[in-house]
Amino acid sequence: MPDTRLVDLDVTQPMATDQTPFIGPVDQFAAARGLQTPTWIYDIDSCRVLHANPAACALWHADSEAELQKRDMSQDMSPTVYKRLQQYKADFIERDATFKEMWTLYPAGAPANVMVHFRGFRLLDGRMAMQCEVFGEADDQPENLRSAEALLHTDVMITLFGYSGPPLYMNPAARNVCHEANASLSQMFTDDDDYSILMFELEATGEHRRVARVYTAAGQRWFDLSAKQCSDAITGEPAILITAIDVSELKNAKDRARYLANRDQLTGCFNRAYLQHYMARSTTLAGTRQALLFFDVDRFKQINDTFGHETGDAVLIELATRVSNLAGPDDVVARLGGDEFVVVISDADDHASLKARVDRLFQSLCEPVRCGTTTIPTKISMGVSVFHPGYVELDTVLRQADKALYISKNEGRNRYTFYDAKLGEAVEQRSRTEAEIERGLHAKEFVLHYQPRIDVRTGRIASVEGLARWMHPERGLVMPNEFIPICEETGMIEALGQHVLRLGFQQARIWQEADLDTCVSLNISPRQFADTALLETLEACSKSDAFVPGQIELEITESVLIGEHDGIAAKLRKITDMGFEIAIDDFGTGYSNLSYISRFPLHRLKIDRSFIAQLPQSGPIVRLILSLAQQIGAKAVAEGVETREQFEWLAHHNCDQVQGFYFAKAMPAAEVQKLLHGATP
Repeated sequence: MPDTRLVDLDVTQPMATDQTPFIGPVDQFAAARGLQTPTWIYDIDSCRVLHANPAACALWHADSEAELQKRDMSQDMSPTVYKRLQQYKADFIERDATFKEMWTLYPAGAPANVMVHFRGFRLLDGRMAMQCEVFGEADDQPENLRSAEALLHTDVMITLFGYSGPPLYMNPAARNVCHEANASLSQMFTDDDDYSILMFELEATGEHRRVARVYTAAGQRWFDLSAKQCSDAITGEPAILITAIDVSELKNAKDRARYLANRDQLTGCFNRAYLQHYMARSTTLAGTRQALLFFDVDRFKQINDTFGHETGDAVLIELATRVSNLAGPDDVVARLGGDEFVVVISDADDHASLKARVDRLFQSLCEPVRCGTTTIPTKISMGVSVFHPGYVELDTVLRQADKALYISKNEGRNRYTFYDAKLGEAVEQRSRTEAEIERGLHAKEFVLHYQPRIDVRTGRIASVEGLARWMHPERGLVMPNEFIPICEETGMIEALGQHVLRLGFQQARIWQEADLDTCVSLNISPRQFADTALLETLEACSKSDAFVPGQIELEITESVLIGEHDGIAAKLRKITDMGFEIAIDDFGTGYSNLSYISRFPLHRLKIDRSFIAQLPQSGPIVRLILSLAQQIGAKAVAEGVETREQFEWLAHHNCDQVQGFYFAKAMPAAEVQKLLHGATP
């Protein structure tokens, strides 16, 4: 079958070709038949030739007019050619236009470069077709042919304008987007100033480039325009050649990038970069002071670990909204990252007024945050530094506020503190301690001491709990209250937790090989529980030849159970399927209830020591926990038993196990081993 491509076509553009065009009486094409040059009538809608004289049939390598009429010209037609033909049709209808252009036809697959005169041809059914008449071969210079082909297919919009009136020429890309085919150059621009500047620069230098907003068929868009003075090749009159590229997406992206450069994407607050800029240029009336409030969310990692990061983000957004609503028109609210925020109060000369504003802001931030059906208790620690703008750098003010923030946390959290020079030493000591802990972890200075847990009915050791201690090379034995909070705040708790697991597993094997039957209980932090590496560590331990099911118990806090119950339950089941037992530490201080506690595979509930210390006043709560443990098939363990009265009350109410100084303190493994041989403390 002969090649019927109309031009250099490389992409198939499907066309509707099922409809038979209305050709009408033979004499409809009489005028075209009389022409000696190759002439054919092309139905743009059906993509078929309706009439062709003998010269056209020869050009198309068709045996007859009938054979040429059967060809489907849409086969292999590129989108560019299809759009160009539709432009012809629109121009024929709208302004009775004619075109003379060089086209490359591909009859029988061989290129034929011809100059074609196109004009509209109205069919008897009213539709607009196209008469194509060849005026000889085009310039056969390769560079000319290829440049004409490139001009047809390029996405760059090229238009030749006279100094007044409609465009003299538009390539297909330009014609496809123009809002009005006859619009002059001045009518392109949405802003008259853009046109005026362009013309001024053209007169001065002969060329100009600018990004401007213009009218298009798709509405207002941003074009990167390049204009050059030239002459019309037909008339010789002065003309303007415009090349354009649509840069709307890039322009919008730059505008957004400029916004985002100064804004936090999550909360919409200013960011650190803007805050730095603000502090550098901040100038106020002489004597006027400002205040920088630096705050974060207490135990924010626990909110993320318990409720998920989406809920954590929702908490940050809500806090940012509250701060912004209470900030003054000249104040600056910024998020530095994570859960850290800064508020710069522009007028802090009156201390009483400043303290009242800080107090209102603090109270608002400490209100619980509602996320869907969940209420998140939110506590805030804050540090405040008062400074003279223009005399101190941001980093200096932040360090001062951070020192005050540290004091707020060190004194129990959920409070605010104004910076005082005396605070410096405490903060520096904290920094030294952090560095020492990190060094101690690398040097493996952290060890486990073990506290026995006693079976109330037999009085014998039922298990031991491994508790971390720091054997400092200079300070000696350091208790966990000095390093656990810092590890939690800095993220070192995960490294410490991994170290504790390794020590506990090793000691359990030693006692097993010595035929000492005891369970070792090890604490897992919420952050460590959320880490996917935990399951890998436990699985490796469970596959050890020395591992005995029930030999290791993992203690998790009650807060771990709050959140996505199905996912937590599935993870706990995987752990228990490996042979580990699960205990809930500090039970009774969270939001537990039987409706969801019963979903989890739990072996022990450890009653929080605060309830034991208040016996017998706290008796109703303790009895409720004992009953709850019995209903879910778990053993109840009382922590912090320090007196005989406490023990007797617990024994009377059928508590299963007890742990505390009344029986034994935490001690090195060697001392515990002596007790294990005797089986009583």
